[in-house]
Amino acid sequence: MTTKPQHMQALDRANDVRLARAALKRKVAAGRVAAAEIVEQAPPETETMTIAELLTSQRRWGSIRARKFLAPLALSETKRLGTLTPRQRSMLADELRDVTGHGEEQIAA
Repeated sequence: MTTKPQHMQALDRANDVRLARAALKRKVAAGRVAAAEIVEQAPPETETMTIAELLTSQRRWGSIRARKFLAPLALSETKRLGTLTPRQRSMLADELRDVTGHGEEQIAA
């Protein structure tokens, strides 16, 4: 049995993360999962995703709306979801619920 070289393993892992992230963004766009729940639950594939990437995956959310939403929260649109503190994560999720009107939902696999 041969093991793949490290760079090939890294490419496989990156591809898996991209596919999982794309599926998650499609669920957000379709309204099957709320962005607030993704922020709170922090699935592993979202660690390196930016806040703006998540926000703009929602219907009717473009870069301008995302920037205006984040300005009063003192969060940069380029901040990665994996680097949010628990306080920032909670604040962002609460504000998203207020703006989008989504209640408690679970991320469906």
